[in-house]
Amino acid sequence: VTGSLPISLQSCQCLAWKPRPVGLWPCPGESQHVVAGYSDGTVRVFSVSRTEMELKMHPHAAALTAITYSTDGEMILSGGKDGIVAVSSPRTGMTIHVLADHKGSPITVLQCIRKQYHDFGVEGGELWLATSSDRRVSVWASDWLQDKCELLDWLSFPAPAGPEGLDSLPPSLAAFCPWEHGVLVYVGFGLQKEALFYSLRKKQVLRKISLPAFATSLSLSPAASFMAIGFGDRLLRLQPCPAGDPQDYAGHDDTVHLCRFAPSGRRLLTASHSAVLVWELTGA
Repeated sequence: VTGSLPISLQSCQCLAWKPRPVGLWPCPGESQHVVAGYSDGTVRVFSVSRTEMELKMHPHAAALTAITYSTDGEMILSGGKDGIVAVSSPRTGMTIHVLADHKGSPITVLQCIRKQYHDFGVEGGELWLATSSDRRVSVWASDWLQDKCELLDWLSFPAPAGPEGLDSLPPSLAAFCPWEHGVLVYVGFGLQKEALFYSLRKKQVLRKISLPAFATSLSLSPAASFMAIGFGDRLLRLQPCPAGDPQDYAGHDDTVHLCRFAPSGRRLLTASHSAVLVWELTGA
């Protein structure tokens, strides 16, 4: 650790690195940035090299639960505990969109990807999705320069009634599939313990992969056709897709609540209550 970012009295709930423009190398002296969402509803942008906060915005009335940059780094998408999604500009500090479609249920995932839109009959510079704790996923096509944001699909996954409260249930998680365009993967509390592959073109579930338990974390490899899934019994699974024998690994002391592949796909970071592990993937 070469430095520390300013300390806040509020707790940081989520963060994301600013992506670099495709095809461009870092300029000399260029600062990397991270954006963080806080429990007081604020979004804060930090310069890593200068270890200082450069911007503070307040687009939410509730604690932040998910945050990400648009693919070009020009917009920040943030989701709150109350289900509100805000789109804000780090250049101006202004919030340009507030979406209440998931209102009432905490946002668990926000993800943006570059995409070609002629296949879906809509215009835009990227696709993005929002997932909430009530097992709903919304998929959007956006062109931020043209101030366009269009709902492309709305998914709602059934689940049995349970005696537990919503906070005690496994999280609802979704991600765009890197190796199969137009497909997203969903895991969450439901009728069966499984991962669902849903086609945005066909508007249907293409296939299902059975799981040993309800997933607590999910990440899809950008370099190979497999995904990492964490579970509540300290288990990490690498699952080949669309079929193949899974590989299970122990090593965590508690629920594996975070899986995240590196952009190269050669390393995988996983985290539990008091352990952070980095895995080297020799076959990736």
